[in-house]
Formats: sequence, C-alpha cells, structure tokens
Amino acid sequence: MVVLSTILVSQSANASTSEGGELQIKETIFHHLCDGYGWEVPFSHHHRIPLPIIVRDCSGQWHCFSSSRVTDGGTYEGFYIAHGGAYNGKVVSVDANGNEYRPIDLSITKNVLALFISVFVVIACVLSVANWHRRNGHKAPHKGVGAIESLIVFVYDGVIKSTLKDQARRFAPYLLTVFFFIFGMNLLGLMVIFPGGANLTGNIAVTLVLAIMTFLVTNIFGTKHYWKDIFWPDVPLWLKFPLPIMPVIEIFGMFTKPAALTVRLFANMMGGHMIVIVLTMLIFIFAPMGAGVTGATTVVSVIFSIFMLLIDVLVSFIQAYVFTMLSTIFISLAQENPHHEEESETTQVIEK
Repeated sequence: MVVLSTILVSQSANASTSEGGELQIKETIFHHLCDGYGWEVPFSHHHRIPLPIIVRDCSGQWHCFSSSRVTDGGTYEGFYIAHGGAYNGKVVSVDANGNEYRPIDLSITKNVLALFISVFVVIACVLSVANWHRRNGHKAPHKGVGAIESLIVFVYDGVIKSTLKDQARRFAPYLLTVFFFIFGMNLLGLMVIFPGGANLTGNIAVTLVLAIMTFLVTNIFGTKHYWKDIFWPDVPLWLKFPLPIMPVIEIFGMFTKPAALTVRLFANMMGGHMIVIVLTMLIFIFAPMGAGVTGATTVVSVIFSIFMLLIDVLVSFIQAYVFTMLSTIFISLAQENPHHEEESETTQVIEK
C-alpha cells in the first residue's frame, strides 16, 4: 500500500508544481482527498478511468459525455473543468453574456461510483452469510463468511440488543447496515488502487447524510414520552413557562446529536488519510537536500506510513462501531417509556 501510495503521490507531486517548478503541497494533498471526475490509474497520474459527466446547461438542455473529453484542459460542448476560482475542480460553462457558471451536475464522480461499489460490497458480504445458512442451516460458517457473521453477532449482541432490549429486532436492520456500510467505505478508502482510494467518510457530505438518517429514524419512531420530554420536560415550571428555556435547550440538543455524529466520523477519517499523505510528501519536501537526507526521510516516512495505515485499519472499525453505538443510544433514548419499564419490573417480580 505504501509503495503504491508513494508512487502515486510522487507522480501527483510532479504534476502539481508551479511555473517555477516548486512542489504544490496543498494542491497535491487535496487532490487525493477530494472528489474527481475520473479514477486514477495505478502507477500513472496522467491516465484516469473516465467517468460519465451528466450536466444541465442554463438553457435547460442535458448533456452526457465522458470525463476524458474535459480532462487535461479539454473543452466539450462548451463545458470544461475550472482551474481556480469558486468552482475549482468542477465542470463549468460560459453563458451568453460570457459569465462562467456551474450547471446542474448529476455526474457519476469518483465518490459516487465508490458509494455504489461500497453498497455492492456490503450486499455481497451480507448475502454470503444468508446463503450459507440457507444451504447449511445453523451450522457455523468458516473463513470469510464466519468472520462476517462474527461481526454481525458482535454488533447485534454487544450494542443493539443490550441497549434496545425488546426493540432490538425492530432497528437492527438499519443499525447493522450503517455499521457495515461505514466499515466497508473506511476499508476501501485505505486501498490505493481501484476500486479503493476514494475518501468517502472523509467527505462531510457523506457523513452528514448518514447522521441525518439516524436523526430521522430517531425522531420519526420516537415515543410520546420522548416528545413530551422535549416540549414539556419534567422540570420546574419557571424553566419552561413563560420563557421556554428547557424546551429550547432540548430542541437544540436534537440537532447537536447528528452534528456530533457528522463531525466525529468526518474528522477522524479525514485526519487519518491526511497524515499518511503528509508523511509520504515529506520525501519530496526533503528531496532537494541531497540523496542522504532523501534516503533517510524515505525510510522514516515509509515506516511511519505503514504504522499509520495499520492504525487506520483499527480506526476504520472503531469509527464504524462508535457511529453505530451512538446511533443506537440516540434511538434508545427516543424509545424510553417509563410505564412500560414499570410493567416489566412488575412482571419480573411476579415471576420471581
């Protein structure tokens, strides 16, 4: 992984230079972290796997063409990729007045394709477990299928069932899907070559959508007691009337939960990718100092990059686990029903 990463970054570093031949570190780093209209071919920065561009111009007409037509400064049907400005890296065009504008863009970008690949991988993994038990009953699976089932049992028994109790089966499909989807995206993001390399969970738009899904599940299926605690909590009257101090705080808390989920996942995964790229870039930063310094820097950079990649594998699991655990807790808080808990305790006493 590190060898491939070094080659790719070196080629990117050669391409991302200023007119004076100076290395553009910032541009190189964000080139690998951000989205794009093509997928880099291994060992070649100048060749990319073209992806379809689908845009709607200012006159209302739709255009669909390959991204290879507009890469490397090309122009097709008046569309081109902006280099600099507010639309840097995006497909733009020029209207009748000569003003640059960004059309409605529904293109299959690198991140969009990576999302489809992640969905396919998750579905394939889950169906492999289902097919095994369909053929072999309750016999324990082996190898990869056994590892996937172990993860399912670990998350379900350790997080979902222990937190949601009798509501576990109701919300388990969503929560398990979230866990495997995030874990799959994280692992694919650590790969350098296709179909990996897309920094999906390091894209705040992706983590925001996942957090919004948890927000919707939490509030749509929230109980009457949950909504009562938000708009009329059990606090002294002067804290909620005539000034709704506590209701405002509770409503604000509804939105801080998905915000925390969004930023936590985004920041951790973006930080991990950025550290590995920065460590690799050190080789080229110290290259002008001579062969001895470059060699020593290369050894140190590669060792620490390998270490960080191994840490990132663990972080990939931890972040998926934490996101699922927090989502489970938020859902469980919205499912609390004191009357149901009292009935359960009474039933347990009678049974004893």
